[in-house]
Amino acid sequence: MLDKKSLQAIKAYRDTFLQQKAQSLTKDVQSYYVFVSSWMMKMESILSKEQRMDKFAEDLTNRCNVFIQGFLYAYSISTIIKTTMNLYMSMQKPMTKTSVKALCRLVELLKAIEHMFYRRSMVVADSVSHITQHLQHQALNSISVAKKRVISDKKYSEQRLDVLSALVLAENTLNGPSTKQRRLIVSLALSVGTQMKTFKDEELFPLQVVLKKLDLISELRERVQTQCDCCFLYWHRAVFPIYLDDVYENAVDAARLHYMFSALRDCVPAMMNARHLESYEILLDCYDKEIMEILNEHLLDKLCKEIEKDLRLSVHTHLKLDDRNPFKVGMKDLALFFSLNPIRFFNRFIDIRAYVTHYLDKTFYNLTTVALHDWATYSEMRNLATQRYGLVMTEAHLPSQTLEQGLDVLEIMRNIHIFVSRYLYNLNNQVNFTYQFLKKKFYIFSQFMYDEHIKSRLIKDIRFFREIKDQNDHKYPFERAEKFNRGIRKLGITPEGQSYLDQFRQLISQIGNAMGYVRMIRSGGLHCSSNAIRFVPDLEDIVNFEELVKEEGLAEETLKAARHLDSVLSDHTRNSAEGTEYFKMLVDVFAPEFRRPKNIHLRNFYIIVPPLTLNFVEHSISCKEKLNKKNKIGAAFTDDGFAMGVAYILKLLDQYQEFDSLHWFQSVREKYLKEIRAVAKQQNVQSTSQDEKLLQTMNLTQKRLDVYLQEFELLYFSLSSARIFFRADKTAAEENQEKKEKEEETKASNGDLSDSTVSADPVVK
Repeated sequence: MLDKKSLQAIKAYRDTFLQQKAQSLTKDVQSYYVFVSSWMMKMESILSKEQRMDKFAEDLTNRCNVFIQGFLYAYSISTIIKTTMNLYMSMQKPMTKTSVKALCRLVELLKAIEHMFYRRSMVVADSVSHITQHLQHQALNSISVAKKRVISDKKYSEQRLDVLSALVLAENTLNGPSTKQRRLIVSLALSVGTQMKTFKDEELFPLQVVLKKLDLISELRERVQTQCDCCFLYWHRAVFPIYLDDVYENAVDAARLHYMFSALRDCVPAMMNARHLESYEILLDCYDKEIMEILNEHLLDKLCKEIEKDLRLSVHTHLKLDDRNPFKVGMKDLALFFSLNPIRFFNRFIDIRAYVTHYLDKTFYNLTTVALHDWATYSEMRNLATQRYGLVMTEAHLPSQTLEQGLDVLEIMRNIHIFVSRYLYNLNNQVNFTYQFLKKKFYIFSQFMYDEHIKSRLIKDIRFFREIKDQNDHKYPFERAEKFNRGIRKLGITPEGQSYLDQFRQLISQIGNAMGYVRMIRSGGLHCSSNAIRFVPDLEDIVNFEELVKEEGLAEETLKAARHLDSVLSDHTRNSAEGTEYFKMLVDVFAPEFRRPKNIHLRNFYIIVPPLTLNFVEHSISCKEKLNKKNKIGAAFTDDGFAMGVAYILKLLDQYQEFDSLHWFQSVREKYLKEIRAVAKQQNVQSTSQDEKLLQTMNLTQKRLDVYLQEFELLYFSLSSARIFFRADKTAAEENQEKKEKEEETKASNGDLSDSTVSADPVVK
């Protein structure tokens, strides 16, 4: 019997030992993490390298050493894990969280070694056969030297004969496959063959090393599998929740989940041998349920809640609900969880991305049904989930409002994808609003063009161009446009520093923006309509399902369903066909008024376009320069409304040909290219001088000319594109002629139809 002092001493020693073990665990993890990572890189490098025949033996030796090194790492790590866990369990002492995390890291390293062998199993299997033959060859060489030494000794004795026979037996056994029985025979034969100092000391040790390597390499797969088997984790499942909490807190290493679940799967074969229950499947179900509950509680549900919280706070940043400064509250990149491949466990794959996506879809749908007016918020949260976390969310397809509220175009623009085809008829109302807006703007436009100062200048410019066009290659002079710009500025400016031409440019941009708005809404409506009806094969020939059901004499429910289907198809067909010519409608409604004799003053518009473009380019460059300044009021990088407005007004006035006769953009291009060449020539002349200020001035001048030329080119391309919307290839006379021809064709076809009907009547009678 032990006395109290002895027991206390044993307990104190045990506690000290456990403390030392816990402290050494962290160091072991760090060391083995480096060792295993280095080994995996070396393994990948050696197995990926093509084998050279001149260094084949050396390559086999390197592969053998790497394989054995991996096995030895697995053996050491497995021993540390089992010893530590069982020691704590037998002593009934709780482990610290640090120790649990360290042991789980070792489990991951153990499975990483196993996965490395498994992933490269084809190359490993091929290498093992070659390595085995190479090791057998080395062993045979050593035995051959010893055998010659025995034969050379002329003294005969039965013991010497037994040694020689043993060496011959070992040789014969090594000449064949390296099976377990053959290796055992070689071991027994050499235990006899090494007597009588057959081998020198420096020969025997290398032979023993070679035979040990042969044992390991011959059973490499089985031995690695045995050392990496983590079935003991079944008795230490309490560490799993702590491990998952650590994974969640340190999301950077989320991929290590695959290794832990691989270790947990190792428990299954042992459980399948259970005999204390009616069926081992009961035990497997309990184990599966327990692990999944822990996973949901400690990782998946926490992840779902955190993602939802992040999306809500991001959408409601204007409310300042929480301090979201990452330097104060920290930051976790949870998106790494969604880049993981599905984790295999039992007969399922655990897809973290799908789990969180389903949770968010379900939550957003249920909350939207409770408060339909919050649909925009949840739609924004869906978009944010896609942008920030790469989650592919499902549309709720719920109405965006109650039925009493009608549809607002602002809501359509806020979330265009819910603009379903049945709302397309509202677009006519929006065109009516656009018509009312344009009507007001064109009144201001007409007043500006009727102003005596403006009208007289435009008439002078037209007369001037007619006089000099033959001498100027039919190109409107750039200097004339500049002169017009300066002259308008002398008439006066607003308190904001804008001239009358600036205000006129803004008016045209507003008109163009209205046209762009109509086109944007029209395009969205047509896109939604075409998506809704894309499964109908032929819009011109849609069968009547109600009539077909009646002919077949089917049930009343089928007839009702067919009637609904016909109604839906009719709506979709009408929505996709009607209202596709909004630009033509807005041209037709204003063009007759613009072309009346009383509005003859509007016919001067084409000659004001050159100074207008010059004014626009200066404004555009000014707006772009503000983007790089601290005060960004008025900053912008595009304004295609101006090009759209000019194209629209030229179409209303039927003045495309008149404007093209100015060859304005060609004149601009020639002017700037000429100045750029002149500056370049001047730079070449001044390059020999040492006047840096003059060179800097020239460089700035060249940059400014390049910017202006580029802006004019962009405006030219925008205007050319905008003209396509209004059929710039045809004049008003050509369009009227085309319209008359179509009407005559329609009348002719109707006349042929009536004649055929009359001639058919007597036959019928």
